[in-house]
Amino acid sequence: MKRRNFLAGIGTGILTTSTASFLKAGGASAVPQTPRQQRPMMLDAMGEIRLTHPMNLVKEVLASGTNAVMVTITDPKEFGETALDLALADLLAYDRHIKDNSAFLLKATAVSDIDRARKEGKLALFYMLQNMTPLMRDVRRVDLLYSLGVRALQLTYNEQNYVGSGCRERGQNGLSNFGLEVIARLNELGVLLDTSHANMTTMAEAIAASKKPTIISHTACMSLYQHVRNTTDENIRTTAEKGGLIGICQLRPFLTEKKADNLSFFFDHIDHAVKVAGIDHVCLGSDRDHRIIEDSPEEQAVLLKEEGPQFQTNDWPLYFKEMNGPRRMEVVWDGLKKRNYPEANVEKIMGGNLYRLYREVIG
Repeated sequence: MKRRNFLAGIGTGILTTSTASFLKAGGASAVPQTPRQQRPMMLDAMGEIRLTHPMNLVKEVLASGTNAVMVTITDPKEFGETALDLALADLLAYDRHIKDNSAFLLKATAVSDIDRARKEGKLALFYMLQNMTPLMRDVRRVDLLYSLGVRALQLTYNEQNYVGSGCRERGQNGLSNFGLEVIARLNELGVLLDTSHANMTTMAEAIAASKKPTIISHTACMSLYQHVRNTTDENIRTTAEKGGLIGICQLRPFLTEKKADNLSFFFDHIDHAVKVAGIDHVCLGSDRDHRIIEDSPEEQAVLLKEEGPQFQTNDWPLYFKEMNGPRRMEVVWDGLKKRNYPEANVEKIMGGNLYRLYREVIG
């Protein structure tokens, strides 16, 4: 869909409710409250609630106690004008999807929407882009994306773009002049700056440039496991010192090479992040599809097609067996308790810290 068609669609009220989709979702009844949902909030700083996910899956996510997910809009590997065209089309698609399934989903643009979702038994979805390629070199596009509900922007994906260098780019190039301009505008509008996927130089310079706290929403600790997607203690510490958060991801290849009997490594990374950053600066950013991923050649083929060179066949499985499914936040909660975190600290990691950051930056 071209930008002009997208904007024209907004002007004519194109976002209509699909009765068939709504009925598939299970009708007008919201998900009943369960003991898990009575827990303090559980928030995912970067997860995947896809347009293809059936509402039965969303019900399971809600039943786990999860209240909000920051979802990625559009493929971050796209460049040029195509990146913006696809982002606008996908924003429209998510708006329509949420409206079609309003008994279960709620579009979130402020922390008050988390409160509303908890009260109504719905899943709040915040929008983010995992690459700034849709901006090209036009900072005004930040305002356009903000007006359409985007509340977090990630500096880079894995390669170079106009703002800085990704973690898989050659060398250690840092933040560009345009990157400084973009960060200033994000701060002014109240858009959360996500430094995930950036190389360590670009990340450090972005943290320093931002007047508001930043987030590394889905990463792990480089000092525990050497992987290009992980973050050094120095950048973890600096993020925290400026009020930001480090989100520990649930992609197994980023946390350990061990492919079975490995759940302890996930909690080791949380423990280390807490040690370096402090208990007030660690959260969860699963970087995971919430459905059950089958251990099959078909799923591997889907992975390789979607992710390209980021993952290879020998990276399979991507998941920790115990967290392979929509109720994995329960596993995290119980695992933190077994690690002897006090209840108040479990609440901070599971959602309290992220709620605080959203309130401070997004509003």
